[in-house]
Amino acid sequence: MSIHFARLLARRLAPVLSVVGALLVGALLPGCASLPPPNAREAVTALDDNADTPLAQVWQRAAADRAPEVNAAVKALPDPRDAFAARVLLARAAKRSLDVQYYIWHDDVTGRLLWHELRLAAERGVRVRLLVDDTNTKGLDPTLAALDGVPNLEVRLANPFAHRRYRVLDLVGDFARVNRRMHNKSFTADNQATIVGGRNVGDEYFGVGTSVEFRDLDVIAFGPIVRKVSASFDDYWNAPTTYRVADLVPPVDPRQAGAILQRIDDTRADPAAARYLQAVARTPLVTGLVEGRIELEWLQARLVADPASKLAATSARANLASQLVSTIGEANESFNLISPYFVPGSGGTDHLVDLARRGVTVRVLTNSLAATDVAAVHAGYAKRRKALLAGGVQLFELKPDATTPPAANHDGKLGGSSDASLHAKTFAIDGQQVFVGSFNFDPRSVALNTELGLVMHSPALAQAMAQAFEQTIPAGAYEVRLDAAGALVWIERTPAGERRLASEPDSGPLKLLAVGLLSLLPIEWLL
Repeated sequence: MSIHFARLLARRLAPVLSVVGALLVGALLPGCASLPPPNAREAVTALDDNADTPLAQVWQRAAADRAPEVNAAVKALPDPRDAFAARVLLARAAKRSLDVQYYIWHDDVTGRLLWHELRLAAERGVRVRLLVDDTNTKGLDPTLAALDGVPNLEVRLANPFAHRRYRVLDLVGDFARVNRRMHNKSFTADNQATIVGGRNVGDEYFGVGTSVEFRDLDVIAFGPIVRKVSASFDDYWNAPTTYRVADLVPPVDPRQAGAILQRIDDTRADPAAARYLQAVARTPLVTGLVEGRIELEWLQARLVADPASKLAATSARANLASQLVSTIGEANESFNLISPYFVPGSGGTDHLVDLARRGVTVRVLTNSLAATDVAAVHAGYAKRRKALLAGGVQLFELKPDATTPPAANHDGKLGGSSDASLHAKTFAIDGQQVFVGSFNFDPRSVALNTELGLVMHSPALAQAMAQAFEQTIPAGAYEVRLDAAGALVWIERTPAGERRLASEPDSGPLKLLAVGLLSLLPIEWLL
């Protein structure tokens, strides 16, 4: 098992795997901790005096010619380097504010490069608010404190752990709370432009040649829809479940803070980072901006987002999932779903089968066992495969050696070859509506995590997804079917023709045994 895989597995299944260990060692670890009492603080909201900023002009230049219902101008960002470049460009273009919200922010090349951009923005007078979920920040307290000490830059943590060193103790004493996580992802500049989608901040999301490279999707959006994203950000920023880093983490002395910030700044001079930045400078997005030929799609968009109150341990299931179910229920012709962590459960399985039996073409792309970063999630999906297939749902599973799309195949990739793993969360309905966001079709997204995304009326994006299912996805994925005897078979399309495989492709007996055992455990609600 690679270090990267182990890290991802631990992240996804921490609630499942940590409790027993915590019960064994909890009595041996010193001290107890609790979160500080909520301090009285004035609500801080998005700035709205931004009509004169360069980012506002993107919308204003052409909005007069658009239909009244059009509230967004968007561009899809499937290319990982384009996605990184877009964040850098927004950070540099911002004149008033940057509101940045992520589930994961790694201390790696791209993580430090984006910290550097936030610091530069703050130093030129931009108000920067950085909100990060606390579940993946172990070891980052000094770095976050140093960033929080930069004038105009404030860092807050969503649903933080009280035990900063021995976090496993929170899983024992406060499991119902810390099992809920802020999974939202947005990067908003001047309340005029935003990036939302599936990507966290880390090398594996931006094509920096780690052992696993995620296939992901964001959209950059301009226009009135951005104010909805900002309002959602404000809800989390001011929520009682959000804490200022300064209230949780001891301050770092000026010398230590200076060394941490210098390390972040020095990342740009690292030869590997320099090669990556050179590659980013040649992406279609950047070259298109230089040449003045970026095309945006003008459309009607709707924000779907869970409220921050969902992070409270006493909260009932919140509204994003119900909004999406209602939207999916409108399908009459086709429903194309891409979801890396696809655990439909019995209810979701019945819903998809009902769509198929009504004559709707239902197609799903998820990770194969060989491509997934979390075997337990695959186990939750695998137990539903036969029912889905018998009900008429078409299933495709991404191959780990799926080739990188040509548009993303730039020079300057760091490191060696990477296995492909799906991370995009998107669906299209009837060739008209498209969702892009953070929501996985799994119980965790429905009941435990908070999520955010956009539902867009975009025939262009919807038809591009349909075309992918008809042309490119079958070449990079196994199609799963039932044979005449009702057994699963995997169809691989190769230049030499189709291959039929009778067991999970590229998976040895130990992995298959582990998945079989995991499927027997009552952990589906945690996945």
